[in-house]
Amino acid sequence: MSTTWVTSARGTAVRPRTPASLLLPAGAALLLLLLPLAALLTRTPWTRLPALLTRPAVRQALVLSLECSLSALLLSVLLGVPLAFLLARRPGRGTRLLRGLVTVPLVLPPVVGGVALLLAFGRRGVLGPLLVQAGAVPAFTPWGVVLAEAFVALPFLVLTVEGAVAGLDPRHEETAATLGARPLRVFLTVTLPMVGPSVAAGAGLAWARALGEFGATITFAGSLPGTTQTLPLAVYQLLADDPPAAYALSALLLALAVVLVVAVRPRLPR
Repeated sequence: MSTTWVTSARGTAVRPRTPASLLLPAGAALLLLLLPLAALLTRTPWTRLPALLTRPAVRQALVLSLECSLSALLLSVLLGVPLAFLLARRPGRGTRLLRGLVTVPLVLPPVVGGVALLLAFGRRGVLGPLLVQAGAVPAFTPWGVVLAEAFVALPFLVLTVEGAVAGLDPRHEETAATLGARPLRVFLTVTLPMVGPSVAAGAGLAWARALGEFGATITFAGSLPGTTQTLPLAVYQLLADDPPAAYALSALLLALAVVLVVAVRPRLPR
C-alpha cells in the first residue's frame, strides 16, 4: 500500500498530516494488543524456564510440537504452493468461490474445525471406513495433530503465495514458454524462484500458526501426554496445576511467534 502525496504551491511533494483525531483510537488499539503481551512478559518467572524444560512431560510436548508443526509445514508447502498458483492463474467465479473457501479456516472457530476433521477423518467420518481398513485413522494420533495444524495453517501460505504469483510480470514465463519449456518446467524453474521469498514468508506464518494451534488439535487429536499433547495443550493443563510454569511456557511460545513474524515481515507482499 503506497502513501498518497500532494503537491504544494511551490511544486514540492508534501506528505499529508495524520489527523489528530486518529491518535486516541490508534493508541487504544496498541494498548489492547500490547498490554496483554507485556503483562505476560513481566509475570513470567524466567529463572524457572530452564528447569521447566527438563521436565519429561514438557520436553515431550516441546518435541512433539516441533515435529508435528514442521510436518504440517511441509504438508502445507507441498499442497499449498500448487493451490496458490492455480488460484492466481485461473480466473472465474469458481476460482473466487474456492478462494473464499480457502480462507474459511482463518475465521472458523478452531474447535469447529476439529469437529469437521473428526467428521471427515474419524472412525465414523466420511473416509472413516477406508482409513480403518488401511489401519491409518489419524484421529487421536500424532498424525491427527499434523492434520489439525495443517488445516489451520495452510490458508496463510496459500494467500501469501497467491498474492505474489498474481503480481508477477508474466514476460519471464512467456519467454521461457516460447523457448520450448513445458508448463511444469516453467513453473519449477521460473515462477517458483521468483516467488521464493513469498513462499518463505508464507511458510513462516504457517509454521507460527501451526505451533500455536490449540482448539482443532484438542478436538481432533486429544491431549494425550507423550502422544498428542503439544506445547499449547501443556500450557492449558499447567494453568490449573502450576500457573507460573504456564506463564513461562506461554512466554516461550510468544518468543517463537515474534521471531517468526519479524523474520518473514520484510518478505510479505505489500
